[in-house]
Amino acid sequence: MLLFLFPSMQLTFLGTSCMVPTKERNLPGVFLTYNNIGILFDCGENIQRQMNIAGIKRTKVDIILITHFHADHMSGLIGLLQTISNEDNEKKIMLFGPEGTKQHMACLFKSCKFPRINITIKELKPKGVEKFFETENFFLSCSKLDHSIPCLGYSFEEKEKIKISLEKAKKYGLKQGPILGKIKQGKTIIFKGKKIKPEDITYKVKGKKITYIVDTLPCKNAIELAKDSDLLISEAVYTSSLEEKAREYKHLTAKQAAFIANNANVKKLILTHFSQRYKSTKEIEEDAKTYFNNVVCSYDFMKIKL
Repeated sequence: MLLFLFPSMQLTFLGTSCMVPTKERNLPGVFLTYNNIGILFDCGENIQRQMNIAGIKRTKVDIILITHFHADHMSGLIGLLQTISNEDNEKKIMLFGPEGTKQHMACLFKSCKFPRINITIKELKPKGVEKFFETENFFLSCSKLDHSIPCLGYSFEEKEKIKISLEKAKKYGLKQGPILGKIKQGKTIIFKGKKIKPEDITYKVKGKKITYIVDTLPCKNAIELAKDSDLLISEAVYTSSLEEKAREYKHLTAKQAAFIANNANVKKLILTHFSQRYKSTKEIEEDAKTYFNNVVCSYDFMKIKL
């Protein structure tokens, strides 16, 4: 039994289609909730309605990560920001994107008027895999991908946690309270004449890592970014039978996504961003499973708790 609970973490797939939406699939968007923080990976057309259907308040968005400025990955921004800016309580948002992001966003803000908007926009120009945002509990990293325009992959990584074993704590006569809080912070305490070090009753738990990769050819940066991820969310626009077409438009096939997962030592692969030519994703999933067994295809409103 643990004295301290793990933070809540949930992924919701808001859009799993490629460039063209279908009756079943919206344009790209994945929402990650981590405790009270909401992170949106891409913002395709109609994303705010998808959030509404999924039961996610639009004002829960704190951080927006745009991979690139092809319309299917960012065309929902105007509507989402409009809704957020219309709230009585001003919401602060941070938006990150690749080189050119500030210019693209400046054009967007000229195209319509918002009641009020408190947004910080930052361009990312990583060399290899680089951290660009950090809190007490997690950090975000990015790397350049190989697409026809500047494009980034992103990873969310929870920091290592110190946990207290209730069983070990009881042996010292310790109960919940400030004393255990000090030990969890790494401090040595004196209790009933005994010195108790953090390592006497604590242990470390590796944080979860989630990586998001879309719109790219297979490349070293994608593998490095996804390294040791618990979950890799990757595009699989085509099956391997259309590898030449994928190369022409600089996208991944299911086989190539599986190749990245294997080489990055990923625990689980979730495929997304499918061409509308596929009425079912069974063929895509089977293509990937030939090379990486722990794989599933996403669908709109799919939820995953970590």
